Amino acid sequence: MSIKLGVLISGSGSNLQALIDSIAAGRLDASIEIVVSSRADAYGLKRAEAAGIQTLTLSREVYADPLAADAIIAAELKAHEVDYVIMAGYMRMVREPLLMSYPNRVVNLHPALLPSFVGAHAIADAYERGVKVTGVTVHFANADYDAGPIIAQRAVEVREEWGLDELEAAIHDVEHELLPATVQLLAEGRVSVRDDGTVSVAPRA
Repeated sequence: MSIKLGVLISGSGSNLQALIDSIAAGRLDASIEIVVSSRADAYGLKRAEAAGIQTLTLSREVYADPLAADAIIAAELKAHEVDYVIMAGYMRMVREPLLMSYPNRVVNLHPALLPSFVGAHAIADAYERGVKVTGVTVHFANADYDAGPIIAQRAVEVREEWGLDELEAAIHDVEHELLPATVQLLAEGRVSVRDDGTVSVAPRA
């Protein structure tokens, strides 16, 4: 089953590009109906436009009232008949108007193995802590920051010779694989949230 996506971005949009490329290659049964950016100068907007995807940018003034901003976003996503909302490097917390419109259908990508290293500086925090293994998490967003039900994780072993730039590159490489693969699980209807808040992924039929 093909699903309709709305993608939220704030920056370069490399994970948006990974989704676009996976759809084009036939690996992801989805279409991206709209890309919403929290910044007018986000390079991801150029990626969306190059792919012929409609975009929406909200100004800093609109975000001064985060509830109103998320109500606007939710209304736009509904107008585009979006099935799932993908936070692909979106640097703002989503709030009740969006979460209630898409319960267990707002998906966040986080560059660490949650519950470790929550927040906006997860890669640098892991590097500075000297961990030997970090990774990437794809999870459903909820009202608790970086604490929603985990759908998928993949570990990244931190090599002794790496600096922060090398670790960031390795994390992004995994993100570009894990996010489209996880969204494909959603397209196949294999993901469900149990009553205890954990996620079940059914085997492929």
